[in-house]
Amino acid sequence: MPLIMGMSVLLACQFAGELVARGLTLPIPGPVIGMVILLAGLMVRGRVPDSLRLTGEGLLRYLTLLFVPAGVGLMAHFELIGRDFWPILAALVVSTALTLAVTAWVLDRLSRRRGGQGE
Repeated sequence: MPLIMGMSVLLACQFAGELVARGLTLPIPGPVIGMVILLAGLMVRGRVPDSLRLTGEGLLRYLTLLFVPAGVGLMAHFELIGRDFWPILAALVVSTALTLAVTAWVLDRLSRRRGGQGE
C-alpha cells in the first residue's frame, strides 16, 4: 500500500505540472514543473513521507534501464550525430561548465548564509 501512495503522489505532481505547463502555455516541460510542485510540498511538510521515500528508492534501483532507449536513439541517429559532432560537443562542454559554475556559486551562497560552516 505505501508504494501505491508514493506513486500516486509522484503522478499527481506530474499531472499538476502538465496542467500548469499546458494551461499557461509555458515552454517548461510539465514533469519539471511537477517536480517543483513536489519540492514545494516537501518543504512545507518538512520531511519526506515513508511511502514516497520507498517509491523513490524503488525507482532509483532501476534507473539504469531508462538509459536503454536513449542509447538506442543514439545508435539510430549515429550518422546525424556524426555530421553535427563538433557543435554537439561544444554545447555539451559549455553547458557542463555553466552547470558546474552555477552549482558552485549556489553552494557558496548557501554556505555563507549558514554562517560559513563549510569554511
